[in-house]
Amino acid sequence: MQALVETGFGTTIKDCSIGEGTKIWHFCNLYGCRIGRNCVVGSYVEIGKGVSIGDNCKIESYTFIPPGVTIGNNVFVGPRVTFTNDKRPRAMGEWKLSKTWVKDGASICASSTILSGIVIGENAMVGAGSIVTEDVEAGKLVYGDGAKERGTVH
Repeated sequence: MQALVETGFGTTIKDCSIGEGTKIWHFCNLYGCRIGRNCVVGSYVEIGKGVSIGDNCKIESYTFIPPGVTIGNNVFVGPRVTFTNDKRPRAMGEWKLSKTWVKDGASICASSTILSGIVIGENAMVGAGSIVTEDVEAGKLVYGDGAKERGTVH
């Protein structure tokens, strides 16, 4: 889809590329992003300008994905996940976009916060309620406040 589309369900899609078979639910705000094929975007999701989401992803309700985030293929992002994009946020003045990558096959469980500048490796898993402050290696399981490696994903 290109241009502004407003559905009867309160969803706004402006200047986005949406892949075939992708479903976008109620009250989402999507701005200048790219979403691949066969994805599901739950209600009340906001996705910012320049965000790229691969194919076969599931983005659950109430998730916030600001500019600077790139999500690979076959990624699960649970409900109420929040990504950040600035290491030193201020209401006024200079700021620097800090990019974040979620690699193919990764899963981020409910209510996790991903600080900016993080790489979550292929097939890694972030446990529910985690605060991710460091990169997560491929295939690793992390969880907790200041998420630490707790095992591997099978």
